[in-house]
Amino acid sequence: MSVTVDGDKSGTVPGRTRRMLRGPRPEKVPTLVGTACTFIGLIDIAAGVFPRFRASRMHALAEVLPGTLGPLSAALAVSVGVLLLLLAHGLKRRKRRAWRAAVVLLPAGALAQFAYRHSLIGVLLPLLLLALLLRHRGEFAALPDPRSRWRALANFVLMGAGSLMLGLAIVSAHPRKTIGDPSLSDRLEHVLYGLFGFEGPVGYRGNVDWTVGYSLGALGLLTAITTVYLAFRPEHPVARLTTDDEERLRALLDKHGGRDSLGHFALRRDKAVVFSPSGKAAVCYRVVNGVMLAGGDPIGDVEAWPGAIERFMDEATAHSWTPAVMGCSETGGEVWTRETGLDALELGDEAVVDVADFSLSGRAMRNVRQMVKRIERNGYETRVRRVRDLSEGELERIRRAAADWRGTDTERGFSMALGRIGDAADGDAVIATAHRAEDTTGGGQAEKGAHGDLKAIIHFVPWGPDGMSLELMRRDRSADPGMNELLITAALQAAPALGVKRVSLNFAMFRSALARGEKLGAGPVLRMWRGLLVFLSRWFQIESLYKFNAKFQPRWEPRFVVYRTTRELPRIGLAAMRAEGFVNVALPGPLTRRRPATPCPHHTLRETAHEVRAA
Repeated sequence: MSVTVDGDKSGTVPGRTRRMLRGPRPEKVPTLVGTACTFIGLIDIAAGVFPRFRASRMHALAEVLPGTLGPLSAALAVSVGVLLLLLAHGLKRRKRRAWRAAVVLLPAGALAQFAYRHSLIGVLLPLLLLALLLRHRGEFAALPDPRSRWRALANFVLMGAGSLMLGLAIVSAHPRKTIGDPSLSDRLEHVLYGLFGFEGPVGYRGNVDWTVGYSLGALGLLTAITTVYLAFRPEHPVARLTTDDEERLRALLDKHGGRDSLGHFALRRDKAVVFSPSGKAAVCYRVVNGVMLAGGDPIGDVEAWPGAIERFMDEATAHSWTPAVMGCSETGGEVWTRETGLDALELGDEAVVDVADFSLSGRAMRNVRQMVKRIERNGYETRVRRVRDLSEGELERIRRAAADWRGTDTERGFSMALGRIGDAADGDAVIATAHRAEDTTGGGQAEKGAHGDLKAIIHFVPWGPDGMSLELMRRDRSADPGMNELLITAALQAAPALGVKRVSLNFAMFRSALARGEKLGAGPVLRMWRGLLVFLSRWFQIESLYKFNAKFQPRWEPRFVVYRTTRELPRIGLAAMRAEGFVNVALPGPLTRRRPATPCPHHTLRETAHEVRAA
């Protein structure tokens, strides 16, 4: 397919632009420097912890690496080694701040070498690495990641655990100099005391006592300093969708929103956005653990997608983020891979029901038909309306019920969830509700739940002028089973009156593998893959979502994940799980800075909880 870049020129994307769009690739120099820092850090720690290290077969190597002589040298070696290990990943990602810290640490290590070991060769190695850093300083220009204070907690836990293990090794590395035979609990107690700068119960002969004390104190000081720095440094939160960005996105959706069922989810207000130079297309994203996650296809004119993709990749390059796209369509995957050189992998299928073809008749719909009729006989009724047709009081009751019925404490959703219900700007959204008047008690009063006769809710977001996409399903746990089937059927039956011709239901991960694996003649590899998916379904609802969607006889539209290299897939998967809310890390209250609410006409419903459409 021939495309234009924002409508400026006809034909294919020029070679220079194509090279720019290929985005950040792992560079040899940053990778080499990061690996060298890791290696030197490990050797430095080993030299500081184990007194026999220099007399081992590694003696020749240790002579040209930062080593230790004396208590202060041992403590300095351990400290520098730990810091180099912490900086190695940042150097591999070309982070400017990691480069600056390494430039300071390397000459300090070289000076310590000369002062304590008088080893010219040991001085030359860090200086050579320093020269390499200075020579290629232009390679380390990546901007800082968006950051929040939960990193202080993560640092305290990781550094604390590492300091305990490393401290235990330091305390246990001098058996010939140890007085008596201290138990494991005594050594652990000595480590804990030493991390806080106090003398523990374990005693040593000679200068070993000073060496162990300095080393433990240095570890404790490093843990405290890095945690305090991360907790109180200026916070750079992830960018959020501004009112102007939202208005521009809505204008694009008004013109091109019917192309992608996930388009309306770009209006999540915890996403950032980049626009093409002409403003005719945009890519929305969130950064998680250094992964720049885009959801669905770009918004806007397909001809302008390359310009928005270029801006996305430029942003990834500037921060050394890992680019990835979750849940794009086949057309979107083709454009992403062609314009950037990235790769694509089928992630699953989206269930789409054509309203004109839907019917409860026939053998295939027997189970759904029987369930719906049984629930209706039990006294349930349904109501399907646009959000703009509901009163504020009823919307508030629906919001409270949705929040109370949420199955987890963590708010979930990213690529296929909107995160709010009943916003004035989302008047075209559709809400289907199930109601049931409870049996009366002996006193003749109607006994209702906390939310009256409301028993279940399903929320749909617009999909262009004639479609809608399922956003969340919530129900009262005391309600009869089958509420979701009842409300989806009611929504499909009411769709013609609402002008809706197509409805997107849940996304089924690895649907094709599950379907082919259960067929007659499936090979052993496919059956094994299906068995693994069924096993994982105990936690991630992979099989149950597929079977639930299949009840409504939909057509299946494939969705893809776009990525750079195969080795980055685990990292992308973890970032996606964090974005979706399946993995959550949060600071305790005392370390969390509370921001005052900023009134905004379109941002009044941030507290509304929601469920993710995909497992």
